[in-house]
This record gives sequence, C-alpha cells and structure tokens, in this order.
Amino acid sequence: MTGACGRAMKETDREAVATAVQRVAGMLQRPDQLDKVEQYRRREARKKASVEARLKAAIQSQLDGVRTGLSQLHSALGDVKDIQRSLADVSTDWRRSINTVESLRGVKDAVVRHSQLAAAVENLKSIFSVPEIVRETQDLIEQGALLQAHRKLMDLECSRDGLMCEQFRMDSGNTRDMALIHSYFGSTQGLSDELAKQLWMVLQRALVTVRRDPTLLVSVVRIIEREEKIDRRILDRKKQTGFMPPGRPKNWKEKMFAILDKTVTTRIEGTQADTKESDKMWLVRHLEIIRKYVLDDLIVAKTLMVQCFPPHYEILGALLHMYQQALRARMQELAAEDLEASEIVSLLTWVLNTYTSTEMMGNVELAPEVDVGALEPLLAPSVISELLDTYMSTLTSNIIAWLRKALETDKKDWVRETEPEADQDGYYQTTLPAIVFQMFEQNLQVAAQISEDLKTKVLVLCLQQMNSFLNRYKEEAQAYKEEHLRNRQYPPCYVQYMVAIINNCQTFQESIVSLKRKHLKQDVEESAALSQSSMDGVLDAIATEGCGGLLEEVFLDLEQHLNELMTKKWLLGSNAVDIICVTVEDYFNDFARIKKPYKKRLTAEAHRRVVVEYLRAVLQKRISFRGAEERKEGAERMVREAEQLRFLFRKLASGSGEDAGGHCDTIVAVAEVIKLTDPSLLYLEVSTLVSKYPDIRDDHIGALLAVRGDTNRDMKQTILESLEQGPAQASPDYVPLFKDIAVPSLNVAKLLK
Repeated sequence: MTGACGRAMKETDREAVATAVQRVAGMLQRPDQLDKVEQYRRREARKKASVEARLKAAIQSQLDGVRTGLSQLHSALGDVKDIQRSLADVSTDWRRSINTVESLRGVKDAVVRHSQLAAAVENLKSIFSVPEIVRETQDLIEQGALLQAHRKLMDLECSRDGLMCEQFRMDSGNTRDMALIHSYFGSTQGLSDELAKQLWMVLQRALVTVRRDPTLLVSVVRIIEREEKIDRRILDRKKQTGFMPPGRPKNWKEKMFAILDKTVTTRIEGTQADTKESDKMWLVRHLEIIRKYVLDDLIVAKTLMVQCFPPHYEILGALLHMYQQALRARMQELAAEDLEASEIVSLLTWVLNTYTSTEMMGNVELAPEVDVGALEPLLAPSVISELLDTYMSTLTSNIIAWLRKALETDKKDWVRETEPEADQDGYYQTTLPAIVFQMFEQNLQVAAQISEDLKTKVLVLCLQQMNSFLNRYKEEAQAYKEEHLRNRQYPPCYVQYMVAIINNCQTFQESIVSLKRKHLKQDVEESAALSQSSMDGVLDAIATEGCGGLLEEVFLDLEQHLNELMTKKWLLGSNAVDIICVTVEDYFNDFARIKKPYKKRLTAEAHRRVVVEYLRAVLQKRISFRGAEERKEGAERMVREAEQLRFLFRKLASGSGEDAGGHCDTIVAVAEVIKLTDPSLLYLEVSTLVSKYPDIRDDHIGALLAVRGDTNRDMKQTILESLEQGPAQASPDYVPLFKDIAVPSLNVAKLLK
C-alpha cells in the first residue's frame, strides 16, 4: 500500500512539473517577457506561501478536532463505568427489599379500607338524605321545574354511582353489597324514568312549545345535553375501571331524535281524512293540509327551534330529513291505494311540482337552509311510471265514456221540437263540439300540472279518441237521416238539426287545429298530422253526407214536379219549374244557416242535381215532338226554364265568388239539338254537344234523337257510327252530368227500327 502511495505521489509530482513547464513556457514566449522573470518568480513565491499557510491552518484545525473527540470519548467511558456500578448497587438493594414489600401488604389493605371509609363518611350525609331528596325531586317533576329536578337527580345518581364504584374497586365480586346499594337507591331509576317521560312530552309538542314557552324547550335540551356529558364521562371511566352504573348510558339524545321523528310521522299521518268514501276531494284536502303543516313546522324550526338547540345538533337539517322520510312513506302509501284518475293527478302534481314549489319547500322563508335541488324525490321513478300508466288507462276509459255520453245527449236534442241554437254569426250549432273540447282542454290543463310530456301523451290520446268518436258521429248522423226518411214528419226540426250537424264538422275541425296549435310539441307534429288528415276525411264525409241528406229532402219534395217535365202537360204550359224554383229557394232559406264552405258545396250540388234531373226528364223520352213547330216551342221553353234556373242558382250563390249558372248551359245545348230545323246539320250539332260533354253516351244521343221525332233509321245509324270514331277529352274542371243519367231499357237497336 505504501508503494502505491509513493507511486501516486511521484505521478502527481510529474503532473505538477509538466503543468509548471507548460505555464512557464506560456509566460516566456516573447523576448521582452524575460525581463519580468524575477517579477513572475516573486508572485509565484507569494502564492506558494499563501497556499502553504492555508494548508497548515487546515491541518491544525483537524488535529484540534481529533484531540477534543478523544477527550470526550474518555469522559464517556468513565460515565459508563459509573452507571454500571450504580446499576449493580440498585440490583443488590432490590433483591434485599422484596421481603420488606411483602410485609407491607397489610398496610396496603388498610389504606384501601380507609379510602372506602373516607368516601362513606363523605357521602354519609347524602346517604341519610336520599329519601328526602327523592320526595323533593318528585315534587319538582310534578311542578314542571325540570332543571331543578334534574339537578337533584344528578346528586342522587352521583352518590349511588360513587358508592358502587368504590365497592366495585374494593371487591368486584361482592354482589350482595352492590345489590344493597342499588336497593337503597332504587327510587333513583324511577325518578329518571319519570323525568324522561316529562321530557318526551315536551318534545312531542316541541313545535307548539317553542311558540308559547321556548324556555321550557331550552330546559329540556339542557337536561339532555347534561346527560350526554355524563354518559361520555362514565364511558371513559369504564375503560379505566371496568365499572358501569345501572341505567347507563341513557342515550337521551338518540331518544330525543327518535321522539321527534315519531312526532313528525304522527303529524303527517294525522292529516288523513275520515270522509274518504264520501268526499271526492279528500286527497286534495289531505295534501293541502300536509303542505301547510310541513311549511309552517319548518319555518318555526328555522326561526325558533334552531335557537333552542346547540349548533352541533343541526336540528333544522334533522327535522328536514324526518319530514322527508315521513312524506316519502306517506306518498308511497297513497300511491299504493286504488286511486281514481283525478286523484292520481292530484298526487303526482303535489309530489312533482307542489313539493318543490315556493308554496312549500322552495318558500323564501326556508332559503337558503333548504336547498330544493338537493331534496330526494318522494316517489321512485318506477312508482311514478306505474301511476302514469294507470292514469292513462283510466283516462282512456273516461274519455270514451264522456264522448259516448256527450253524443247520446246531443242525439236527444236532435229530436226536439225547437230549433237548435245559433252562434254569434247566426249559424245553427249544437253544444257537442264545445262540450267535447272543453273536456279535452280540462284534461290537458290537468296533465300540464304534472309535466309537458304527460300533456303531450294526453293530447295524442284525445286526438285518437276523437278520431274514433267522429266515426261514431258519422254513423249516428247517417242513422238520423235514415230514420227521418222512414217518416218525414219526424223529427219536426230535422232540417235545422242536420244543418247544425254539418256546421259542427267545421267547428270540430277548427277546434282540433286550435287544440294542436296550443298544446302540441313540434316533435310529434308528424303523427298528429296523420291523425288530422284522418279526422278531416271523416268530418268531410259527415258534412258531405249531411248535405246529401238535405238535398235528398229537397228532391223528395221536387219529385212530383220533376216528373211533369218533358210531358204533354209540360208542353201545354205546366208551372213545374216555377214550383221547383220556389221550393228550392224556400229550402235554401233554411240552408242559409249553413256555414259558407258547406253552403257553397250544397248550392253547387243542388244546381248540378236539378240540371241532371231536368236532363233525365228529357232523356226519359216522355214526349216525342210531332213537328218542327212543336220542337221549336219545346226547345224555347227549355231555354226559358234554363234561364230561370240559372237566375235562381246565381241568386243562391251570391257572394260565393263563382258563376253558378254554368250547368244550365247544358239544357240550352240540348234544346239547340231539339230545335234544329235542318236535319242535315243534326250530326254537326250532336258532335258539338258530344265535344262539350264527354260523358254523354250513345244511348243518351239515341234518346235525344227519339225525342225530336223526325230522324229516320239511316240518319240515326250514321250519326251514332260517326260519333264512335273517338271520344272527346274532358277538361280538368269539367263536372260530369250525363254519367248519372240512365236511359230506359229500350236499347239503340230498337230505336233504329
């Protein structure tokens, strides 16, 4: 190792010499630097002396530290030897004193007995006064002086517990003495129970007591707080001594909250109505009482009770939790009952809306301590869903029954001897649409109290049932018409009520649109549009059949006069068309109570049917003219009557904005064919007629030529064969007239003979 150190030193010296040579070479690179060699040497000598001085100082400091450490180690060694000798002396003394400790056991027992006797002497006065303190405590409890009574009770319990604890320490197995002490203080437990009963009575009426006598409630809370402290102290002592006095721990704080919880539950349950079977509003009243009680109680708890309890009791939060639990239990009980639809609505509205509204838990007087957003729901989502399903099922049955009843009531009005009521514009109507949509609106408003989703579901349900109802309405209107046709004298106001039924269709349509616009969400518009289309179709069918029924009534009265047309009597000067016009106008005086869209449709259909019946009379071949003069006279009469009918229907259609005389031109065109004097031009006239009226058939032309009475077989055959070359195309707005006209069974072949 020494050799290694030597080699290291030599290596270091060589590196130092090499470094020095390099440094000197650097300083003496120019000739002028040789003059400064002596200066460089002195500077380097000073640096060397400085380094050597610092090195000596460092070595000296290290040597001083080593010297001090060695001195302290010598001192520590001496101390250790002294301690070792002392321990040996102590061990010797301890072995010698064992026998002495055993001889002092009697002294120890005497000290324990002395301590017990001292405790007995100290409590002797209290022991002798126990019966008197018991009587005084009993009197104080009866007088309501609860704090003073509790103070005396604590003294009794302290004396009893002190004696029993000393006895337990002296001889824990001596049960006879423990029983003797317990028996002597036996009344103490009874007093404790009696005092507790008084405390619980005050707590049961805490919300009333805090208004009338808050000091009494404060006294009760102070007593409970004292007992809690005693319980904690005794439990801590038990860990040390193992002794637990009888009746401990009392846990009066836990019992206090249990009493308050039971009181809250009783208060909620006590609001139940006894008249449930006879009172349809029992649930509404029950829920309103609960709302009022809970709100009032929590306001009292926040403003008054909080001041009577220690802050760490958090009495407001505890009471809020109790009320929530009691409400949740009560709402679940109500939800499990067999509720009607209106009762389900009342319950869900209260649970989902009223409970968190400003009328209850969201009241400004409870903020900010009561956070509505943190409240737990009173009913589980599954229970709410089940109630909603039950509500929708019940509501469906109710709506069906209500609609059926409304229709039955309306049907009774149809057979009345008095005319139906008119609206502000003078149009006949019945109360059915108003009743139906008032019922719908009420149910939607009720559903909206629960949620917008339920309102949408109810609206869809109403529209679905409305669709079914309109089909029944259509059937009843049809049966009403058929019943009248069997006996036209009954019911007396058939026309007026049929007008009201037709008007109701427009009222229904407008009401449906209004209802959807008011209550329907955009995301269900598509399905509602389909429902709307279906209902519009049914309503249009009801109105169409109603208008048809009215026209059927008209044409039953016109039948006799229509049969006079194109007969010998007509040719000689019958006033059948005059009577037809008067009759139609008279009926349309009643039809003036029909709303405009339907009146316009009715007028147009009446116009078409009158013209069709006139043309049917022409083509029935009731007459065959015998000469040109007779044909001219008949044709001119047809033209005059066409103008008469045109004037009538233009008058009836006044204000409709359309020409109501167009169909009468057909009568004029047919009259021109009859009036034609040159048979050679007959084909041209007939072809013109066919081009204007594409629905005219060969049998119609044959019948028309037969009415003229001057066409031979070859001419008829030529005209008919020429017309068969190709049918004319009808214009889009053309209203067919001839397709509904049937010619008598005499076929064309027989006519040609």
